[in-house]
Amino acid sequence: MTIFDFEKPINELESAIQELRQLSAEKGLDRSREIAELETQRERLLKQIFAHLRPWDKVLLARHPKRPYTMDYIRLMCEQFVELHGDRLGFDDPAIVGGLAKLGGYKLVVVGQQKGRDLKERQKRNFAMAKPEGYRKAMRLFQLAEKFRLPVLTLVDTPAADPGVESESRGISEAIARSMLTMFQLTVPTVAVVIGEGGSGGAIALAVANRVLMLEHAIYSVIPPEGCAAIIWRDASRAPEAADALQLTADDALRLGLIDMVISEPLGAAHRDPQTTALSLRSAILQQFHELSALTPEQLYQHRHERFRRMGTFLSTP
Repeated sequence: MTIFDFEKPINELESAIQELRQLSAEKGLDRSREIAELETQRERLLKQIFAHLRPWDKVLLARHPKRPYTMDYIRLMCEQFVELHGDRLGFDDPAIVGGLAKLGGYKLVVVGQQKGRDLKERQKRNFAMAKPEGYRKAMRLFQLAEKFRLPVLTLVDTPAADPGVESESRGISEAIARSMLTMFQLTVPTVAVVIGEGGSGGAIALAVANRVLMLEHAIYSVIPPEGCAAIIWRDASRAPEAADALQLTADDALRLGLIDMVISEPLGAAHRDPQTTALSLRSAILQQFHELSALTPEQLYQHRHERFRRMGTFLSTP
């Protein structure tokens, strides 16, 4: 089990609750009043701790090994899902998964980055760091959605695109840029959700959507805090300082106009209650598709273009 420093007091209470329940079951003792008191204390402590999280705490939560991943949300949200493989150029990248799905009353294309639960799967999926063929697979699915007039949902969860020599030699930068261009040119409704880590170009390649949402404890940044600290201070251990400066939390992204909505997570974050998180996510996604479905293909294209043109500030001089 992964227990972060700020979670240790909560974990101690939960261990005490578990011990009392076990004692009650084994010896037939009524400890319900004590258990209820400890549960109330735990809820109060959870609210107190999670109301004062630092950006670095959010980074840790976004990377929590028990946090739901793309395939978890697909399983919990969608009535049907058929995964499609390959980029039609001879490769298949497990770091990116996608296919045809049914969500509520919508038939759609889903694409997302997938991390692994154990070491073997993490190596197989390259820790969700996609190679060029992963983004080319995504493009193939985007084009499929355009051809059959299907909405597109993307689930973003990656520290970055693969930085290896092989990916560079096969054109990772071109693949990311073309994936962005392909999303920009779609004339169907598109919704992107940052469910964990939204890191660098690896994230934006799947996030050029009409509506971009974020889970409450997800992060969205141009660079991971460790990389930023290594560049600025030559010291990756100063990552918490970098996290403060990067303004990478969901609230920061909403304030800066980078996203359109923050989706609340259950108290204690998504890994404590994946089912409730998935229901909230499903509701928010369906709301976005309902609103976007009222727009014509031309309006969807223009809406997406204008949305990204409004980002950032600049000064012009004579």
